[in-house]
Amino acid sequence: MEYDLTDLRVIKSVLSRHGFAFAKRLGQNFLVNPSVCPRMAELAEIDGADVLEIGPGVGVLTVQLARRASRVLAVELDAKLLPVLEETLAPYNNIKVIHGDILKLDLQRLICEQLGGESKRLCVCANLPYYITSPILMGLLESRLPFESITVLVQKEAAQRICAPMGSRECGAITAAVRYYARPRLMFTVSPGSFYPPPKVESAVLRLELLKEPPVAISSEKAFFAVVKAAFAQRRKTLPNALSSGLGITKERAAAALGQAQVPLNARAEQLLLQDFAAISAALG
Repeated sequence: MEYDLTDLRVIKSVLSRHGFAFAKRLGQNFLVNPSVCPRMAELAEIDGADVLEIGPGVGVLTVQLARRASRVLAVELDAKLLPVLEETLAPYNNIKVIHGDILKLDLQRLICEQLGGESKRLCVCANLPYYITSPILMGLLESRLPFESITVLVQKEAAQRICAPMGSRECGAITAAVRYYARPRLMFTVSPGSFYPPPKVESAVLRLELLKEPPVAISSEKAFFAVVKAAFAQRRKTLPNALSSGLGITKERAAAALGQAQVPLNARAEQLLLQDFAAISAALG
């Protein structure tokens, strides 16, 4: 039996049958708008690919992924949703649901164990909990797994910041970090009424196309990201002050590195391009 998981009455009935109660700490908001998940799955371009989904909820997006993908590996943190998913996803034999915390799992081992070495294309598509969007995205990017793309539904504000042009007032450390690994695009926005229960903010679907090579050449990723983090941690300060405070170096050393990188001493983090951060990290050695 296949359920209409965009019908709120059906969802409430299934959840009630399994005694499910929403956990505020997990930021659970299930998509119920019938047009969002099919559109999201189409824009993810996953036909024939293996897909990692994070937080399947009741399986609304999972079903759309399963109809297009070769295999779907869904990781769910809330154990109370496992029997719900067992019921709602029963008609599909290409879905594997794993109970676990995506931030604590060994992704490489998980994907190797569940998908083996047969995967020709690997993608991510998920409705992410807003409160841990950045850690999840960075964890996926830093894993160095061969993801072709990452398509996620996140808070609209987060999507806008990630997609902001480098050198603009809207950009932040997450903007620079994501652009080191991928090319981001904001695909479309989603209203609060598209969820059950509705969140208090607007959402947006974000697609990251993973780059084969970083857009800048650096000798130490650790040093590069340390500079980015320090620069944006106190973004209202000029760079000599921000770098001195964030990296634990003298203002003189910070100023010398900026001079070597040909970055003005009165510049602020939001004015820099990736090339500038790379040059500063190289100058600092």
